[in-house]
Amino acid sequence: MKNVICIEGVVGAGKTTLGELLAKELSIEFFQEPYIDNPFLDKFYSNKERYSLLSQMYFLNKRIEIIEEASKFNGCIMDRSIYGDYLFAKMHLRNGFMTADEFSLYQSFWEKLISARTNPLLIIYLETTVDNAIKKIKERGRDFELGVEKEYWTSLNEEYSNFFNEYNETVVLKINIDNMDIRDNEEDRKLFFDIVKSKLKELSL
Repeated sequence: MKNVICIEGVVGAGKTTLGELLAKELSIEFFQEPYIDNPFLDKFYSNKERYSLLSQMYFLNKRIEIIEEASKFNGCIMDRSIYGDYLFAKMHLRNGFMTADEFSLYQSFWEKLISARTNPLLIIYLETTVDNAIKKIKERGRDFELGVEKEYWTSLNEEYSNFFNEYNETVVLKINIDNMDIRDNEEDRKLFFDIVKSKLKELSL
């Protein structure tokens, strides 16, 4: 996807906040992950085996809609990529929340999306520890996330880390945000913008 930037990271990494700030700084559109509209998400967190496939298929379907809408713009930022969607499903399989047959069904749809040349120009991967992610999850206070066990977030963080240590299909900019307060600290925010702009300049944009 020409001139599309994806913000990636585990739940609680700060993707939405930083995506909104960066989109404003670059004067481009921002597409937020549609978690609010997912009718299966809160049910998933209370019954993972029952609602894992339904929740992930909903997100995948919405991702297709967002990608189609994003293609209309010369530049935009997306909150999470199709790879992030896949990592959730893969982790759910590994932890027994999806059966092998359910994952196979999910993967067949996901691979069709991948084959449609949907790679972004740049993925910004926000690296953070599980403890810092959980701290932000508690601060924002979404009811359906608050009761989730630490093991779930740890497993997700491991899936992300392993994937982006090997992924080379497109350019990945890794930024460790553990010691940065990009939302409220002007110096940290400027540093974040400068890092991203430097990478975009390197990509001749």
